[in-house]
Amino acid sequence: MRRTLAELAERCQAVLRGDPAWQVDHVSGMDTAGPDSLVFVANESYLDQLSACRAGVVVLSQQYEDRFTGNVLISSNPRLTYTRAAILLHPNDVAAPGCHPTAIVDPGATVHPTASIGAHVVVERGAVVGANSYIGPASYIGRDVSLGADCLLHPRVTVEHRCVIGDRCILHPGVVVGSDGFGYAKDGQHWEKTPQLGRVIVGDDVEIGANTTIDRGALGDTTLGRGVKLDNLIQIAHNVEIGEDTAIAACVGIAGSTRIGKRCTIAGQVGIVGHIEITDDVHVTGATVVSHTIRQPGTYSSGTPLETYQRWLKNAVRMRQLDDMARRLRALEKKITERSRGGTSEES
Repeated sequence: MRRTLAELAERCQAVLRGDPAWQVDHVSGMDTAGPDSLVFVANESYLDQLSACRAGVVVLSQQYEDRFTGNVLISSNPRLTYTRAAILLHPNDVAAPGCHPTAIVDPGATVHPTASIGAHVVVERGAVVGANSYIGPASYIGRDVSLGADCLLHPRVTVEHRCVIGDRCILHPGVVVGSDGFGYAKDGQHWEKTPQLGRVIVGDDVEIGANTTIDRGALGDTTLGRGVKLDNLIQIAHNVEIGEDTAIAACVGIAGSTRIGKRCTIAGQVGIVGHIEITDDVHVTGATVVSHTIRQPGTYSSGTPLETYQRWLKNAVRMRQLDDMARRLRALEKKITERSRGGTSEES
């Protein structure tokens, strides 16, 4: 969609240096940019490419605005300005209201007249679908589910019975909300399934990546606060609580009954054990194992960095020797202390 630079500056809260009547209609990378495109630069390593850039406008921070001679949108947060501009230039397609002929909607369900139900969707009895929401093909909305307004459910999304999805949520293909938690009781050599009686409650403005699974609570609810952002292939177990505006990257596994605070960031492949608490404003780096409660905000890491196989093998052998080395060190420290005390008494 074509926009003038004056409109983009106003809507994106940026300062324009250049022609307010100039129009652009898409965003692009610097190597493919033309007069109709918008480009942003947030990393100084790309600044040298600006001399050859043909973009109609470039988003830059104030400290770099003189590096481009053409139109510039000056921003204190170039990435955020780019994000807002991209939304304006590339709006989502709006599906026509109504139900596809192949959709199966139970007479006891309530679907807002402005909602759109795609092909082969099933909406069970008691479910409520809010205004302007879209449910993609082959999705399943279970009994007594509440789906808010302006939601976007991509194809093959499953929301199981009694779960609650807030307003303006995005669920990507393969998402499962409300599957049973991993709960069993041991009967001798066999496992007996424990009923999972809670729900999943998802707040407003939450985005859930492809093939992410969120288990329902065993008794209480599994909850995601407003503004939570989840990447692809994340497993969230029963009764987990995630605070507002927390972002979690791909392949993270969170065990049951863990509580994660607000504004946390969890990097890829992190494993979090069950029944612990992580306070607000905690940042966990990639492939870390979180094995205990974190009570102080900050950045946390575990694991060992990449190295050559031969070096890793030597270090692995030494790791197995650490307990023995520690015992020997304590014995040496004890001997040194005893000799020191003996020398002091002899001198006196």
